[in-house]
Amino acid sequence: MSELKYDRIIFATGNAGKMKEIRMILEDADREILSMKEAGITLDIREDGASYEENALIKARAVSACEQAGGAVVLADDSGLEIDYLQGEPGIYSARYLGEETSYRIKNSNLIERLNGVPEEARTARFVCAIAAVLPDGTELTVRAAIEGRIGYEERGSHGFGYDPIFFVPEFGKTTAELTEEEKNQVSHRGKALRLMKEELKRYEGTDCQ
Repeated sequence: MSELKYDRIIFATGNAGKMKEIRMILEDADREILSMKEAGITLDIREDGASYEENALIKARAVSACEQAGGAVVLADDSGLEIDYLQGEPGIYSARYLGEETSYRIKNSNLIERLNGVPEEARTARFVCAIAAVLPDGTELTVRAAIEGRIGYEERGSHGFGYDPIFFVPEFGKTTAELTEEEKNQVSHRGKALRLMKEELKRYEGTDCQ
């Protein structure tokens, strides 16, 4: 098994909410965790893959190719909300649904309106997250995780971001925007995927990364 040596993780995102979650979940990785901006990387990356994994790899490869990323593990994610009644929409287009500049309040209202009259049992949905890693030696890894739930009837909660206020988690009786940070990180699609990726990195380096 190859020996993986690195002292930085660069996450290919500029989303402050996402970086906060990532740092909390990876706090025991004993590595500096940087956003693209913090690493001095400015890129306009076109995500035109056909799956979450492809989009995550597109971002991770682009950042890893930058001089500023030398010696770092580059992670990137692609995630989306899949609503069964809407045949999986918005899916991989979740961030671009109704336009990238459209507020999530408008996006959430639109989805609730499209489900008007749909009974509870048919409002099933899931958040899906794929995370890709490009290691300093060029090795690529991907993992995927999900959280199952339902679409609510109104926005609820002030935590989180994106579609969190309309995603209801039955086991908690709350939306993901009503969960505490600790609760959300434990059960969220991103939290699960990041923990899977931590295990992949540990296996690759052959030692405990803590």
